[in-house]
Amino acid sequence: MRSYAIIGTGALGGYYGAKLQQAGLDVHFLLNTDYEYVNLNGLIVESPTGDFTLPCVKAYNDTAKMPACDVVIVALKTTHNYLLPKILPNVVKDDGVVLVLQNGLGVEEEVADIVGADRVIGGLCFLCSNKVAPGHIRHLDYGEIKLGEYVPDYQVVGISERMRQIKSDFDSTGIPILLAEDLLLARWQKLVWNIPYNGLSVVLDALTDELMADPHARVLVEQLMQEVVAGAAACGRIISDSFIQKMLDYTVKTKPYRTSMKIDYEERRSLEVETMFGNPLRAAQKVGVNLPKTAMLYQQLKFLDARNSQKK
Repeated sequence: MRSYAIIGTGALGGYYGAKLQQAGLDVHFLLNTDYEYVNLNGLIVESPTGDFTLPCVKAYNDTAKMPACDVVIVALKTTHNYLLPKILPNVVKDDGVVLVLQNGLGVEEEVADIVGADRVIGGLCFLCSNKVAPGHIRHLDYGEIKLGEYVPDYQVVGISERMRQIKSDFDSTGIPILLAEDLLLARWQKLVWNIPYNGLSVVLDALTDELMADPHARVLVEQLMQEVVAGAAACGRIISDSFIQKMLDYTVKTKPYRTSMKIDYEERRSLEVETMFGNPLRAAQKVGVNLPKTAMLYQQLKFLDARNSQKK
């Protein structure tokens, strides 16, 4: 049985880690502010697929006390990646793998610099989930994860046996897992959703349903999506128009959602501006393609993020 370490037990890591433990896997949770509460009380998950409580979990606030695990899931916000050089060497086995479940572009490269490129898998989460109290996760909708092997320069390498093994573990939880042959394409596809909805939810102070209901905001959403597709094409990855329509339909059907970036902004936490906006912009600009609306959104978010940090 593979062991799992969850680095960042929030809305995402807490949900997936709890589902893995519920399915009978050996899971170890690294926590910060919630450590005392979760160590005493465990985790609570509310979900449309069924509420459950784990009264006892293996909780840690120090990686030196954690065992080395087969699969280390990085579920921190990318704004906390500066902590990873101290965390990862302690918790991943010599033959283990780090599964990076983070938003944006280029996040695997940071992890590869720490543990080696041959030990990194990228993951894209399509999950509506919030942490509503210490150790209390409210899963609203979806949950699918798309996995892809990382190699330098994001070459297409296909599907590996260790991806299939991780998929089999998640299959036991009921969480849908897709295996991608091309991690870079998968990351650009996720940005088709993340860039317009996360960015506009902060700048326009709106939930996803409000963005879709207003004709002006919806046009802006679609224009930003088209820019992301152009950025992907500049980097050699083709995304079809039908994928844009799929993301629009997906969002219309989703319950009104406060994006993770909007939550971070309202809680006055640092925003994931660089990995989600800056890195894609720079990747496109490197090959001579400008994304003006995305650049404007990036600049607005940098201003709001800086002003927010001064208010702390």
